[in-house]
Amino acid sequence: MNISFIDWAIIAAFFIISMLIGVFSAKSAGTSAKEFFLSGRNMPWWLLGVSMVATTFSADTPNLVTDIVRKQGVSGNWVWWAFLLTGMLTVFVYAKLWRRSELTTDLEFYEMRYSGKPAAFLRAFRALYLGVFFNVVIMATVSLAAIKIGGVMLGLSPIETLLLASVVTVIYSSLGGLKGVLLTDFFQFFVAMAGSIGAAIYILDMPEIGSLNNLLSHPNVSDKLDFLPDFNDWNLIIPLLIMPLAIQWWATWYPGAEPGGGGYIAQRMLSAKDEKNAIGATLFFNIAHYALRPWPWIIVALASLIIFPQISDLGVAFPNIPADKLGDDLAYSAMLTFLPTGLIGLVLASLIAAVMSTLSTHLNWGSSYVVNDFYLRFLKPNATDKELVMVGRVSTVLLMVFAAILALALSNALEAFNILLQIGAGTGLIFILRWFWWRINAYTEIFAMFISFIVAIFFEVINPKVGWILIPENQAYLKLLYGVGITTVGWVLVTLFTKPENDEILLSFYRKVRPASFGWKKLLDRYPNEKQEQGQLPMEIGLMLVGSVMVYAALFAVGFWIYGNILPAIIATVVATIGGAIIIKSWKKLTF
Repeated sequence: MNISFIDWAIIAAFFIISMLIGVFSAKSAGTSAKEFFLSGRNMPWWLLGVSMVATTFSADTPNLVTDIVRKQGVSGNWVWWAFLLTGMLTVFVYAKLWRRSELTTDLEFYEMRYSGKPAAFLRAFRALYLGVFFNVVIMATVSLAAIKIGGVMLGLSPIETLLLASVVTVIYSSLGGLKGVLLTDFFQFFVAMAGSIGAAIYILDMPEIGSLNNLLSHPNVSDKLDFLPDFNDWNLIIPLLIMPLAIQWWATWYPGAEPGGGGYIAQRMLSAKDEKNAIGATLFFNIAHYALRPWPWIIVALASLIIFPQISDLGVAFPNIPADKLGDDLAYSAMLTFLPTGLIGLVLASLIAAVMSTLSTHLNWGSSYVVNDFYLRFLKPNATDKELVMVGRVSTVLLMVFAAILALALSNALEAFNILLQIGAGTGLIFILRWFWWRINAYTEIFAMFISFIVAIFFEVINPKVGWILIPENQAYLKLLYGVGITTVGWVLVTLFTKPENDEILLSFYRKVRPASFGWKKLLDRYPNEKQEQGQLPMEIGLMLVGSVMVYAALFAVGFWIYGNILPAIIATVVATIGGAIIIKSWKKLTF
């Protein structure tokens, strides 16, 4: 496709603004490690919330949604829509707990909640596993998506694409720290949204589509519009709806939707100016992420079924794309090639923004683990702030280099990434309960990681070859069920047959975080003078359910308005409004 001078000018302006933000933030970010990684714990909810949304808008997200819609229709998105439950649990239960902890990273939690060598092992291992290995894999998959987009839309080689996006990202991430990341995320979010909405509007006016009504009534599209899978087909409803809503959201660990909060979501909450801002940030994130942002992608995905009804049509249109790279996920990039001068520049800038916002967050987040939870904790405890900031900047650069090298070596990262996700199956419940059940100890988490790893390797690598357990292709969800069941039974038994943490560390954690005392009662009863915090957990769980209904109603309301189904749209809008009113009214009753 032809890129005009105007388009290149838009892209260049985007890069320049992003770099200037990093330079602007460099002075304050370099004053201390806490400033570099937490922006002085003084960030407002709106900046943090937008940053969370921008981070989850990675380069491969529109491709993933397009892949799902083309294969399984709109209802296939429940595989990630179900994580809203995790998000709302974080909003109303865990956000204020994280902020009260006043940790620098969420991995410090291990030596705050547990004690001794097992706690130190957990912190060191996860610092390297999550901060380096897992983080590099995530960034490599994002970079791989960028390589595909650059090849389809710009004709760039993989190295050219990586240099274009990663150099600027590394500059503002390493200079500006978290503050630079937050400010660029804020700018990049609006660029990304303008690009995706503009693309959807233009594509609807293409002669092949004609209008929104023509799109929705087209035979290639009309059977893909339902919000829920066919209840008469259990092969669809179990993996697409029941499993995500009944098990997946609380049992698995997924970046950006960790049970109990964690990762870069926890980093944002820890950098909030107070508990209210931590809650407000995560609430805004969940509303925008689930209810508003998906629809432009869905519209483009549905339109692609008319222009490129089969994968073979993509192959004909883009003969230079290798056969092993052809898939339904490429349809999103393929549709963008029809955009006119000016808009294509904005859309390309929006896709670059999606790449850079995700990479910058993972670079800063991973670097915080390397610096705070490995270098400072285990290698040089007396390091100065200046030295820590320098190590943070160097590790930022190295993480990007490793991710780029891996991205160039990959042809398909999906299988490896699925193994990484399967490894966490069954550990999610620990992250939820460890705040509220005093009996959980460091061995609980160590053995859960070990068991889930062995189970994941068995089902993903060994069992397909030896066939000891028959798992039909259309029942792949059984692997998750087995993984969750085996891992959960394992860590519960370990918890019950090992000694709890010593009372001193448990009481220190309880006093600092002040969780609801119902799961701590057996411990606290031994100390009559210890104040037992009743908390507001029943109310918080109730608000989590109200918030989930509110966001799902808003998601459906937007869809119904787009579909032109007026009565359901009005009903869903009213439900969402009532849910919002309940949350606003209850907000004043929450204790901070």
